[in-house]
Amino acid sequence: MMKRFLLFVPLIFIFYGNSLYSQTAYFVDGFHGGIWGHYPEKYTSFIITQLDKHPQWNINLEIEPETWDNVAITDKEAYLQLQSLVKNQSKRKRIEFVNPAYGQSYMFNISGESIIRQFSYGIDKIRFHFPEVQFHTYSSEEPCFTSALPGILRSFGFKYASLKNPNTCWGGYTRAFGGELVNWIGPDGTSILTVPRYQIELLKESSTWETIANDNAVDFLQSAFKFGIKSPVGMCLQDAGWRFGPWLRKDFYMPTEYTTWANYFENVADRSKVTDWNFSQEDLQVSLVWGAQILQKLAQNVRIAENKIVQAEKVASIKTLDSKTVYPAVSLDNAWKSLLLAQHHDSWIVPYNVLDGQTWADKVKSWTAFTDTVSDSIIRTKTDEIKFDNKVLKIYNTTLSAREEWVSVAIPHGWNPHRTSIADENHKLLDAQVVGSDKTQIKLLFKAKVKPFGYNKFYFKKGIRTKFSGAEVKKLADGDFVMETNLYKLVIDSKRGGIIKNLIAKNMNNKDFVDNLSDRGFNELRGYFYNKGGYHSSGDKSVEIAIVENGPARISLSITGEIAGEKFQQLITMDQGQERIDFKLNIDWKSNQGIGAYKENNYQDAEHKKAFYNDKYKLLTLFPLNLKGQKVFKNAPFDVTESKLKNTFFSSWDSIKNNIILNWVDVVDEKGEYGCALYTDHTTSYTHGENFPLGLNVQYSGKGLWGMDYTIKEATEICYSLIPHKGDWKVAELWQKNELINEPLLAVNSGENRLMSPNPLLTTDQKGWVLSSSVFDGNDLLVRIFNASGKDTAGDLKLGFNASKAQTEELNGVLIQSLMIGKANNSIANLKMSIPSFAFKTIRFFDVNKSERKRGGLD
Repeated sequence: MMKRFLLFVPLIFIFYGNSLYSQTAYFVDGFHGGIWGHYPEKYTSFIITQLDKHPQWNINLEIEPETWDNVAITDKEAYLQLQSLVKNQSKRKRIEFVNPAYGQSYMFNISGESIIRQFSYGIDKIRFHFPEVQFHTYSSEEPCFTSALPGILRSFGFKYASLKNPNTCWGGYTRAFGGELVNWIGPDGTSILTVPRYQIELLKESSTWETIANDNAVDFLQSAFKFGIKSPVGMCLQDAGWRFGPWLRKDFYMPTEYTTWANYFENVADRSKVTDWNFSQEDLQVSLVWGAQILQKLAQNVRIAENKIVQAEKVASIKTLDSKTVYPAVSLDNAWKSLLLAQHHDSWIVPYNVLDGQTWADKVKSWTAFTDTVSDSIIRTKTDEIKFDNKVLKIYNTTLSAREEWVSVAIPHGWNPHRTSIADENHKLLDAQVVGSDKTQIKLLFKAKVKPFGYNKFYFKKGIRTKFSGAEVKKLADGDFVMETNLYKLVIDSKRGGIIKNLIAKNMNNKDFVDNLSDRGFNELRGYFYNKGGYHSSGDKSVEIAIVENGPARISLSITGEIAGEKFQQLITMDQGQERIDFKLNIDWKSNQGIGAYKENNYQDAEHKKAFYNDKYKLLTLFPLNLKGQKVFKNAPFDVTESKLKNTFFSSWDSIKNNIILNWVDVVDEKGEYGCALYTDHTTSYTHGENFPLGLNVQYSGKGLWGMDYTIKEATEICYSLIPHKGDWKVAELWQKNELINEPLLAVNSGENRLMSPNPLLTTDQKGWVLSSSVFDGNDLLVRIFNASGKDTAGDLKLGFNASKAQTEELNGVLIQSLMIGKANNSIANLKMSIPSFAFKTIRFFDVNKSERKRGGLD
């Protein structure tokens, strides 16, 4: 619909009450939902009927792509009518698809690679049903946003975006900023023309789910006009299932015109004054029931599956390059789709909701289990038995850098653990240690050196291993324990709950990272148990400490204690030469404890204050750090943000802060000389403030959204790690260290004795480049590199395979640049390219190894 130019036409005055209005406002209407969330049978017929009944009505669709598979069968006539309407992709189109994400994820809680797959699989599915569809605008009814979206959206061909979610702010909203249009600028410098949540777009006082833009109320639009917004727009993507037809029914501003987002951007919006917005992840103000056990376990399941499938794709690529096996594309596609559904926003905000007899949490468990099974099958094919009975094994490295790390493997059946050794490809015996016990599984831990993006072979040998010195645990006369490697010395206090009294980094001028002046203990558990009188701490009582492993390669301590009458056990593990200190916490709950700010007996949806918002009272693991003038950095999908928060705490819906830890949070001193990073095995929240130490959210139990009781039903088990370091996160290469956690070295049985090429299949000297993904598309290899260095970099990508040509391309397959494959002095093929900070590049290698391949199932 063309924008009206009132200067050239007679003014038409429309009366509303006692006021007179002449400026036109706009409204984005449409539907949100789908077959997994909410999409009643024959609902497409309802939509078609309403479109026929209201010829001036335009709609924007955010419908789960799999929905159309069902609609094509159960509501065929309406489906065909919708197909016919969608064929019109002209300026006068009445329907726009605004969020094609396969599982409608929140985006901020998953990896950047997962976000790309959300769009790629979703776009493919929608285009299967509606071949003519074009994707112009990204918009969501929920706060499904993250800072890196501009670069991802533009690479898929999107031109515009909206940062509004006026009718469904339960989980949060973006910061109010700007006027009619902004250039939303992502961390890689890419911008996309965007309608923000206007600076004048306030949260509704009597609501915890709406802004004033959800119904084009007169006061909202008067404020917008006064602010200088010439053509303001409101929005509501209705829940599929609602039977209102057009959303605006009474008491709304007139004249208002319904519009698609594309029409608004191209024919209505004023582009003369567009503000640049360097959007920070902290401009996304979101909150879920962090610490609730059901959400915690769900997030862990998603993280495990997310890491496994990316690594399975890489292993499959290596196998295909090395042995010409059929790349298992169909199996991987199905595994991805299952994971993408598990990332659905509804599973995170309403995990207790039931559909077809299962809660969202149940479905996530099933979906991620399928992804895990497929991934495991690809990594360890039928010939790869983990018992290693043929005495030969491969260790896969799926990163771009050479690695030398401790790897544990099962000892061949019938072999004496204490007379078993490991040798490398040159049959040189390696340092090794027996780990485990008869109660678990006895394994051999050895130091494996593995080339980048490839594998090395190792051999079991019978005989007594060579002794070597290394890590060690000692019990002191006062009952404390000392854990010591070549990098660290930890002192564990047995009388105060097993807290860490000292964490001394030997290679950092013996700096002690523990703030011993703090009134809180380092690695202390502390929370407010509102049915048990208030705060309780693991440091209130002494603990039992037992040595589990005592070097020389690995040391670990088991700490058994009590908090608020509940038993907990913690395992602290360190490897000789490893920068990471690993923790595994288990709380064996006997009952459903109430943990949080207070017991919420009279939950009210519209009440701004809610107990689950305030992390200060949740059960936390605390880390008071000996770092002056602390600064906080945290990663997000394809981004790292320096926090501007004075503290992470809030207790009300209208004051939400972004306190999310995706993979890691890093605290550094004011000079950037020293820091300590905290890594977690699931997306959750962290704590920090001027007078409050870094903390990890371990448990909340109480009322959550919609008054649901988020209870403790089983043992809590979480894993986290600490990495003390010099310099800031860039110098310490914290993103790359996270990649090592996500993608451990993989030991599998070797089905044959042929050695692959001594050269890596893919590597780079640029340490900041991370291999986001590697997949085969027919005979072509698609590789995605993310620049995690924090600065613009140029470098070489070295190839250990043949390709007829190479090019960089957009996520939608459009050519960006043809690349010259050169030869280095050692005859290794290489590509020269540059990648901006926090950007990714997708490289297509054509006709790799000149071999015939086809899409297949499992190997």
